[in-house]
Amino acid sequence: QVHLVESGGGLVQAGGSLRLSCAASGRTFSVYAMGWFRQAPGKEREFVARIRRSGGTTFYANSVQGRFTISRDIAKNTVYLQMNSLKPEDTAVYYCAAVLRSGLLTLERDYDYWGQGTQVTVSS
Repeated sequence: QVHLVESGGGLVQAGGSLRLSCAASGRTFSVYAMGWFRQAPGKEREFVARIRRSGGTTFYANSVQGRFTISRDIAKNTVYLQMNSLKPEDTAVYYCAAVLRSGLLTLERDYDYWGQGTQVTVSS
């Protein structure tokens, strides 16, 4: 089992920044990659970014490319999502997820473990 706990969400004005954290515990040595997804009210959960645990290779959704940065601290078993130039359309519950095997890893069904989510609200 891998347990994930997100933190860092909140209310921010458009153009502002937030940094989300995701602390992992349990069998973290088995994790291949970790990702961030988000779900806005009335919409499906969508991929935001992911990072491989080994090597740190990253991949982003087009909607956040150039504004968001995913990173990891292996020693702390923590993944971060630095969000800059936030827009009202970035408002959503943000979820951290972990996967045990390789793949494109941009779909919700690709991931094995999920956190409870943290709310991000961007006001205009």
